[in-house]
Amino acid sequence: MKNVKNGYKLIAYYLSLFIIFIGFILLLPLFMLIFYPNELPYAYCFVIPGIGSIIVGFILFFIFKNCEKKNLERHQDAVFVVFLWLIAILISAFPFLLKGDNTFTQCIFEACSGFSTTGFTILDVEMTPYIFLFFRDLMLFVGGVGLILIVTCAISDRFGLRLYNAEGHNDRLLPNIAKSARIIFLFYFIFILVGAGALMLCKVEPFDAFSHAIAAVSTGGFSTKNDCIAYFNNIWVEIILCVLMILGATSFVIHLSFFKGKFKNVFFDAEVRFFFFALLLVVPLGALLLLNSCNGIHLNDSSYLTCLRVSGFNLISALTTTGFSNVSFVDALGNHTLPYAFYAIIILFMLIGGCNGSTSGGIKIYRVVVAIKSMWYSIKDKMSNKRLVKTHFYLRNGQHVELEQNEINSVLAFILVYLVIFFFGSFLISLFGFDFGDSAFEFASALGGVGLSVGIVSAQSNPIVLWIIMFGMYFGRLEIFIILKAFLRMINDIRRKEY
Repeated sequence: MKNVKNGYKLIAYYLSLFIIFIGFILLLPLFMLIFYPNELPYAYCFVIPGIGSIIVGFILFFIFKNCEKKNLERHQDAVFVVFLWLIAILISAFPFLLKGDNTFTQCIFEACSGFSTTGFTILDVEMTPYIFLFFRDLMLFVGGVGLILIVTCAISDRFGLRLYNAEGHNDRLLPNIAKSARIIFLFYFIFILVGAGALMLCKVEPFDAFSHAIAAVSTGGFSTKNDCIAYFNNIWVEIILCVLMILGATSFVIHLSFFKGKFKNVFFDAEVRFFFFALLLVVPLGALLLLNSCNGIHLNDSSYLTCLRVSGFNLISALTTTGFSNVSFVDALGNHTLPYAFYAIIILFMLIGGCNGSTSGGIKIYRVVVAIKSMWYSIKDKMSNKRLVKTHFYLRNGQHVELEQNEINSVLAFILVYLVIFFFGSFLISLFGFDFGDSAFEFASALGGVGLSVGIVSAQSNPIVLWIIMFGMYFGRLEIFIILKAFLRMINDIRRKEY
């Protein structure tokens, strides 16, 4: 019992450090006042919660600094991660709340959307001050790489590794976890800087360029324009963003192999192959669907190339779970502008998601590949000589990795739970008068951390609907099992009075 209690004290101790860190994050948008001094009246929206978080963090630090620095009990690391993300979202809602234009639910929703890198918004972004838009980008940046990853840049002990794994990461690039974290940060900064520079060459304003580059690499999808990427109506902007979205949705292990010149590891990877095969197969099909129903596509013409452009950009956005769009999915009256079959493909891609060990959400291609492989091998085994003992493999980073039964069971269990939550969340939203298809689209977008919308999410949305979608965003970002482990651990400790 003593070890369990000490574990919760240790959780409080580490949470105090993170609360201090989040306080400094809230103060960073004040640098925007150098470029936009007319927004000084909004400074208090960040100063009050920022300084307040730092003070509260230091108080907790001094209260719990003398606790035993032992390893946490089983699944207490999951408890820590769950509370960390909840606290980060709650504190980060205060700037929006102090601004006074939105309700408490809407402010929590915006913060949750940012940290989960979903990209849903209830703001009129073209009327929102730059200091708040920059803060949204910060949330995408921090949420994309992961709150734990930021600390593991400095922490290389076993506890830091456990927290790193508990947050859903398994993408250690080097044996040392801190060095791996720094390399990931380096990739992140390079992609953003190069991407923003390329967008500025396309005559995109500097602030918009950096904002969209951060959103693309973090697969977040926040835009500074109400019409999103359709505002620019520039194919080169879309191509650059597609490259950034793909980079963000690709494992950092693959990036490292590429920069080391190990191209075999890149091209002989099951996730990379599935990713590009799915796009090459489905994008032309999506273009054909759009060609037969192009009345709602507001571009220069309705040729197949135009439909291919729309299909390619939006399907890449969906599969990478970014949430950018270059067309409106609904018109001013709320009517669908695209074929229903195209929406169905987008839902499928949003559920699948990007590569494991990337900033993207969804089930992840790795799990889909393992599920497909396991089904294929199961069929082959039933048709082959039962006396033969065969070892099953799949390609991972250029190597044949053995596909073990425990891994298959874990993957299938995750996919099953994911789909159950998806259908349950879609059903709950449909109870508020929405079509089930639209509800499924919106909740798939929330659970996958995508942000594409058919109009259910807005400033006029029912607060309960927003909380349901927040539930999806939060569960999707922490990959479900982490939350379930934390919940069961706390319930068990409360029942045994070990807290």
